[in-house]
Amino acid sequence: MNETDASSVLGERIVVTGMAGAGKSTFSRVLSSKTGLPVISLDLYSWKPGWVRVPRPELLDKQRELLAGERWIVDSNDVDDDLLLARADTLVFLAMPWWLCSWRAFRRGLRRPPGTTLPDGCDESLSQRLGDEWGIVWRNWRHRKPLRERERALASRCRGLMNVHVLSSKQQAADFAARL
Repeated sequence: MNETDASSVLGERIVVTGMAGAGKSTFSRVLSSKTGLPVISLDLYSWKPGWVRVPRPELLDKQRELLAGERWIVDSNDVDDDLLLARADTLVFLAMPWWLCSWRAFRRGLRRPPGTTLPDGCDESLSQRLGDEWGIVWRNWRHRKPLRERERALASRCRGLMNVHVLSSKQQAADFAARL
């Protein structure tokens, strides 16, 4: 299957979402290589230099600007639901178990994966990275039920409006990508 065939199966505007540590960035890069669609990592736009959080209204304006294009893969667990419903053709929900997501975040704290891009002006020390990633471990565990309920509600809301793919394991994600 060539890039045109793969993007016609999925659509031209794809959102990849899931719990922190689910593998959104990695999966998005794989989809990009199969479809030729550019990846937009919304996390890069959530921070100003020095790790200052972008105010929500400003972030939503940036999301609207970024998603105005006709071809993209968005990698985020923080895309605005209304914007998603208005713009996306496809939702890929990486519904990995919370403990797997937490393990990946824990490991990412020890070793940043190759090819990771940080927001402009946001450097990180090892201790900051450890604190941030291991904080994800805690939040994934503590909020695992409400996060999963929100994600399921979003997938349910999107069904009938766009293609929805719920992938619950690393093997399902690999099989899905291999079929493209």
